[in-house]
This record gives sequence, C-alpha cells and structure tokens, in this order.
Amino acid sequence: MPSFDIVSEINMEEVRNATENASRELSTRFDFRGVDASFEYTDKTVKMQAEAEFQLQQMESIFRTACSKRNLDTAAMDVKNVDHRGKNVFQTIAFKEGIEQPMAKKIVKLIKDAKLKVQTSIQGEQLRITGKKRDDLQEVIALIKQSDLGQPFQYTNFRD
Repeated sequence: MPSFDIVSEINMEEVRNATENASRELSTRFDFRGVDASFEYTDKTVKMQAEAEFQLQQMESIFRTACSKRNLDTAAMDVKNVDHRGKNVFQTIAFKEGIEQPMAKKIVKLIKDAKLKVQTSIQGEQLRITGKKRDDLQEVIALIKQSDLGQPFQYTNFRD
C-alpha cells in the first residue's frame, strides 16, 4: 500500500547562516551606523537586540529576507513579544518544528472532510498517510498545500 509522511522540519544550519548574513547586512546599513543592534543565534532561536522598537521591526525584515534567500519558509517563524530591559529592546524569533497535536488533528479533520480514501495516523510529531492509490496520496498533498495552515510541511518517505 502506498504511503508517505507529513513532517515539519527546519534546517537549523540554514537558520544560523541566515542569522550571520543578516548580521553582515546590519553592519553595512547606513541607518544602523553607531547603533547598538545585533542578531544572536542560540539553540534554535534568534535573539534580536536594538535601541528602539522600530529598529527591531527593520531587523525582522532583514532577517526574513535573509531566510528567504536561504530557502527557509518564513511561515515557520514564531516572533515573540518585545522585551524592554534598560535602554535596549529585545525580541526572540523561534522556529516551529514538528507537528503539534492540535495541528495534527486539524490536518486529519481536513482530510476526512475532503472525503479522500486514505487512512491517517498521528505518529508523534508527524502524520502517516496510507491509501490504495498513489493518486489519492497526491490529492492529499495538493489539499494540504492549498489550505493555509500557518506552518510549512514537507512530504517524506513516499513508498509504493
């Protein structure tokens, strides 16, 4: 029986590279000359620090552009609230990895509502889709791609 897995993974090496690229661009920008602003990559998160909130917004835009250039889906970014400490402001960007239980249930419901002839099972942070025909599985992929679920998905282990 043909099957495949739906996963949500981020290449953290590319995130680190995007952070370094954004830092390089920040150092060459005229509007950030003499400003205490920086990007810092730490264990699956990126911390931004600047002197004002509008600078953080510009830095987020720079970082999103750097991620796009490295083929990272910016829908996986989870931008946290701004934190004020002293004269500086901080903001953290985390990345969504894995499919959490509520999202998995939402995908299962979406597939069932479409009345596709496939079986769906939640296996930890991924979903396994099994069907009799390869065409049914391709319909599932098309359905998930067209519905905006706010998280990027990859389709792996396609087996006949």
